[in-house]
Amino acid sequence: MSAVSTECASLRLRSWVYLGLVMGLSVSPLAISTSYAQEVERRSYAVPAGELGAALTRFAGQAGVSLSVDPALMQGRRSEGLSGSYSVEEGFARLLQGSGLQLQPVRAGGYTLVAAPAQSAALQIAPITVVGVSPQLASGERYAGGQVTMQTSQGMLGSRDFMDTPFSATTYTSETAQNQNARTLLDLIANDPSVRSTNPAGGRFEQFTIRGFSLFNTDVAFNGLYGVLPTYSIDMEMADRVDVIKGPSQLINGISPRGAVGGGINLVSKRAADTPLTEFTGSYASNSQVGGALDVGRRFGEDNRFGLRFNGVRQAGDTEWDHQHVDREMAVLGLDYRGERVRLGADIGHTERDTDAPQERVLIGAAAPIPDADRVNDNYAQAWSKARTEDTFAAFNGEYDINEDLLFYGAAGVRESDHDFLRHNVSIINEAGDFNVQPRDFTRDESVRTATAGLRSWLQTGPVSHELNLAASYFYMDFTNGGARYATGPSNLYDPVPTPAPGAPTRIDNEVYTENRFSGVALADTLGFMDDRLLVTLGARWQRVKVDDWTNGIKGETAYDEEKVSPSVGVVYRLAPEVSIYANYMEGLSQGKIAPSTSINEDEIFAPFVSRQVEVGAKYDRGDVGVTLSAFRIRQPAYETDAATGVFGPNGKRENRGIELSTFGEPWQGVRLLGGLMYIDSELTATNDPTEDGNRAPATPEYSVNLGAEWDVPAVRGLTLTARGIHSSSQYLDQANSKKIDGWERYDLGARYAFAAAGKDVTLRASVENVLDDRSWISAGASDDSAAGLTLSAPRTYLLSATIGF
Repeated sequence: MSAVSTECASLRLRSWVYLGLVMGLSVSPLAISTSYAQEVERRSYAVPAGELGAALTRFAGQAGVSLSVDPALMQGRRSEGLSGSYSVEEGFARLLQGSGLQLQPVRAGGYTLVAAPAQSAALQIAPITVVGVSPQLASGERYAGGQVTMQTSQGMLGSRDFMDTPFSATTYTSETAQNQNARTLLDLIANDPSVRSTNPAGGRFEQFTIRGFSLFNTDVAFNGLYGVLPTYSIDMEMADRVDVIKGPSQLINGISPRGAVGGGINLVSKRAADTPLTEFTGSYASNSQVGGALDVGRRFGEDNRFGLRFNGVRQAGDTEWDHQHVDREMAVLGLDYRGERVRLGADIGHTERDTDAPQERVLIGAAAPIPDADRVNDNYAQAWSKARTEDTFAAFNGEYDINEDLLFYGAAGVRESDHDFLRHNVSIINEAGDFNVQPRDFTRDESVRTATAGLRSWLQTGPVSHELNLAASYFYMDFTNGGARYATGPSNLYDPVPTPAPGAPTRIDNEVYTENRFSGVALADTLGFMDDRLLVTLGARWQRVKVDDWTNGIKGETAYDEEKVSPSVGVVYRLAPEVSIYANYMEGLSQGKIAPSTSINEDEIFAPFVSRQVEVGAKYDRGDVGVTLSAFRIRQPAYETDAATGVFGPNGKRENRGIELSTFGEPWQGVRLLGGLMYIDSELTATNDPTEDGNRAPATPEYSVNLGAEWDVPAVRGLTLTARGIHSSSQYLDQANSKKIDGWERYDLGARYAFAAAGKDVTLRASVENVLDDRSWISAGASDDSAAGLTLSAPRTYLLSATIGF
């Protein structure tokens, strides 16, 4: 980069910072006259009819106030909603009409609900904060049916109702994970048609695609911070909810460690509620995995300001695959403080996961056809192979209300990880399914430091409202890769052959040390027109990506230091209280790809690249069912390992054009739906081989469908039956479109029964995944990185759990 361009970028950055500070200071009460404040006291609201708790939460979010309630008061109550111009008190009164409840101010901008005196003047209320400024510190209100929340965490933009969000997003609750016996993130994302797993369930690590583009666990954020969560597998017991955001999301959280562009996933940690919680869950997973999980929450001090939440898990035993054993442990402690102007949170966690005989993707040689998945009945991983991962992490966040119109927030996180693998590739060389077992000892040590800070302010300029956000972020990660190779032995995919455990190494791999530094400054303004029926978000993020690497202590030649300004625009318009339409344009800078171990240029780092998305959509919220329909287009460079030379590198560009439909809620009393479908038309252009131009990008199914349903059996109170179907159409393995895997389906069934025994709440759950025990290739890898290879479906798996509340 030239000195002139560097100076220009520096001047742009200083100008944005200065402009952001001026805007932030302009919202001081001294800059707004009293008469003007009185003029904007009333504003327009649109809240659809539905459950009372959902309606109140939505109104409080639109009004920018906090609301505290006892959930017991909400049960069985509904609201007719409202549409029109109201003051805060008038709006609450309209929503509460006929409910037997009334509003009670507790502080500036804060309210609670109590029973009306005519019903119970002596009723004592234990408030629970359900709406606040921070998505990290406030629990999201559950949508009808309890499977998703109405609000989605959006990083520097705060937490917003899904109807006021200019992109497609779904937030899954901890209840969904628990009721589905979801152990890791891989289990939970089976609900989303836009997300697919690209690594075996019994493998060394989890990896996904969103809208056809890869997303690693490192790209999964924790309370808005990247790189804090464990690298290879994320336990669901630590999450209160999981946000799945579609499309490039660098504006809201900054650049992710592996540069995910199809979307982002964010885990929100659990926090203690005002009601004491002590739950123990015993679990079983076939073949013989037995475990237990403890969830404890308490609040202390005046007004329950201090909170403690602990989640611990231990599960161990054999899986359905031969000689495969999994042992996982997790302990996460969540602490928080909620004052009138200060809110603080901290999470400290440690996880360990040991897997014997983990499965690998199946690589296909140039002369080999696609293997027959129906014939793969035994674990093709050697019994001596293993995966050992250990992660220790901590995250801290806080908010401070400088005044009623200006908020400061910040967060920081750290992680230390040690990973040790003894593995081998499964590279099929012929039609018979033969492959050579070459043991490889692979170690990886990681260290992460990350932080973000920002200002959020609200002001009014004439008829236009503004929510201004200024944020800065920094991410640092270093890691060391090392290992050794051992003598090979023959085996077969259909009839695995045991080979001796590795002895003396035949080759010591190079030790590769890499440092990643990502920094950025972002500025965004959400403008509200027509009483906020029209919301326009204009934003930009300056990003710098600096990567350095050393091999055996010698500085590498592929390091780089790049920077770019990425603009973003989002528009939402409320056609009616229950209907909104939206559009967005987003750009994202991503870290360059890294050549895989299967290429001859292993660990080569490529330059950063830019991805671009255009999306339009519509959302419908009936109060008890929500629907999002969107059409999108995402462009980015394509990468591939050349079959002839074995060199990994750029090979043209790819464009994914798609349509996405998602739905959730309880359309009929006692019947809940969750799922949707996605269609993608993926095309390659400007490839190294002109005959491949116009081909479909590999590992990208044309259709993906997920639909889950729950039914509360009327005749048996507390009994719920569940079912889910998942489908993906065929996928190509290579850019030449010469090899293809068939489409596949998976069906799951389950039931749960909730009851009280000896004064304790008990819930029993049973589910069967892959009821038909179908053997299929469910993924051809991740099309935009090095992960070409087939993923085998998990066999039929039985899951049982019992939760007891003390």
